[in-house]
Formats: sequence, structure tokens, C-alpha cells
Amino acid sequence: MPFKQRVPSGFDIIGDIHGCALTLERLLDKMDYRKVNGIYQHADRQAIFIGDIIDRGPRIREALHLVRDMVDHGAAQIVMGNHEYNALSYCTRARAGSGRKWLRDHNSRHDGLIAETLAQFAHHPHEWNEFLEWFYTLPLFIEEDSFRAVHACWDRELIEKFRQVQGGNTIDEDFLHASAAIESFAGQVMDNLLRGTDLRLPEGLSITSHDGYTRRFFRTKFWAENPQTYADVVFQPDPLPEAIAQRALTDAERRQLRNYPATEKPVFVGHYWMEGEPAPLKRNVACIDYSAVKYGKLVAYRLDDERVLSRDKFVYVDVERETSAKGPIEDSLAR
Repeated sequence: MPFKQRVPSGFDIIGDIHGCALTLERLLDKMDYRKVNGIYQHADRQAIFIGDIIDRGPRIREALHLVRDMVDHGAAQIVMGNHEYNALSYCTRARAGSGRKWLRDHNSRHDGLIAETLAQFAHHPHEWNEFLEWFYTLPLFIEEDSFRAVHACWDRELIEKFRQVQGGNTIDEDFLHASAAIESFAGQVMDNLLRGTDLRLPEGLSITSHDGYTRRFFRTKFWAENPQTYADVVFQPDPLPEAIAQRALTDAERRQLRNYPATEKPVFVGHYWMEGEPAPLKRNVACIDYSAVKYGKLVAYRLDDERVLSRDKFVYVDVERETSAKGPIEDSLAR
């Protein structure tokens, strides 16, 4: 019997996939999504993908097809992740007079981040170009009656201005080109919504992440209430050194922070490489990225009409290494 999309009775918000297509199928199966004419669908619920379908994992092409088919047939919605945005910028030539060749520089770090995606599409260049065009259609944020979704940060002021400027929740080619200047409005929208807010470290201080990348800023919570120290607002996989974490926030730094009031509707983000047992970050804030591609968990939150998020509404599958007669086959690779 053909599937007929109805008004969903609930939403299943799914975390960063990064090419873990087999794990995504296991999670969808666990939530009673079934293939109808080759497309995963639920009888009365809708999936919401939080972005970052591509890069790092072993089945990026398969994951993209699975997700796009669901979106195209109304079985899912999706927001853009920073990796989809990075791919668009990396593969788009800069305009004459900009002083650069590509919107995202082709350096060793950027080359490495997208290498697995490009390798898996090496024999399917037309498909990759079609997916790049599809990325333009991905909204930066979703707002329904009962929830909001954005890849990294719900920045109310930027979102309201973006709606006025763009007339909706998607970007176009002009906005993409404008966003290459990080200090511009377009650059701030893409950085804050897709990568999160940050504070610059005091002069002379820096931190080095697990992958060897040295930063002079750290990512911050957009929902912190009355924070006093750096430790109260830091939100990233790499912890701050204790001496830095205990530094008091200045008044100027506090003014830079965003605040998501507890009275607002629930908001869901991905992006942040969480670990451990899934749980809300706050009564109305949840991160659903639990490091699937690093052999963590692929997580979903099964939202009905609740205004206060609950630990028992999370569902997940652990990422496993498959085996075959030829030996181990990894379902996801942290590259």
C-alpha cells in the first residue's frame, strides 16, 4: 500500500550522522520507520535531521540518498549542518576580485575534512553536483508549534534579521558568497547558527584540541543563566585547562553571551560531540549529537507535545563495527 503523509503526531529529532548509514537504518528500524517503495517512513511521525550528514564516515553517499529521499517524500525535514555549508563553500569558486580562488580555502585542514566525502563520490560526480544544489534548499533552522531545531545555536536576533533579509530560512548563492567574510552579517549567521557562539581567550592564551588544532577561542552555551566563570559557559568536546576554566567572566564577555530563556519552546541542536548517556542540557534544550562517527551513539529524541524535555524520550543505538568473512568492516570511521 503506498504511503500517504499525514499531519505528524510527533517528531523524531535525529543527531549528526556523518556517513553512518547502516547505524541510521538501525535507529530508524528501532523507532518503527519502515521502507515503503524503498523510502523510510513512519505511519504517523516525522523525522527531523539536525544536519551533518556528510564527511568522516564510510557510507556518506548512502546516507545522503536515504535522507534526501525521506525529505523529498515528506517523511522527514532537515536543517543544514556546518559540514554541508563547508562543502558548498569548498566546492564554490569565489567571484572575481575577491582575492581568493574558492569560498573555503583548499588547505590541508579543509582538504582532510572533506576528503572522505569527495572520495566516495569520485565515480559519481553528477550525483555530488546534485547534492550540492540540494544543500541550498536546506533550511538553517526549523520552527514548529512545539519545538525549534538548528544545528548549533538558536540566536534569536540573528534569526529574526535573517528572516527579514532572506524572506525565509534558506540561503542563496549571493548569501553564500557574502558569508565568506566572517565579519559580515552573512558570515555571522553561518558561524553562530551552524558552529555555535564563542568567546576569545585572553591575550596570549590558546588551547589545542585532540586533533592538534590550536584555537584562541572556545565555544559557549547559548542558554547559560547568570554565569560567573569560563567553566559556566564552555560547551565543546575539549575541556578548558583548569586555570583558564576558573577565570571570571568580564562584564564585556557576559554581554557577548546569548541566552535561551526557560520559558521558550524546546530547541534541539547537534554539532557538539557529546558523550555518555543522552539527557537534556536544560528543561528546554537538548543536544542530540553523541559522536556516532567516533563509535559513540546515534541518538534521537522522540518529541510529542511536551514543553519540558525528559531523559526517557531519548532513543539511541550504539555504533558497532561489523564483521564479515573477510574480517572487520567498520560502520563508521573517525577520520
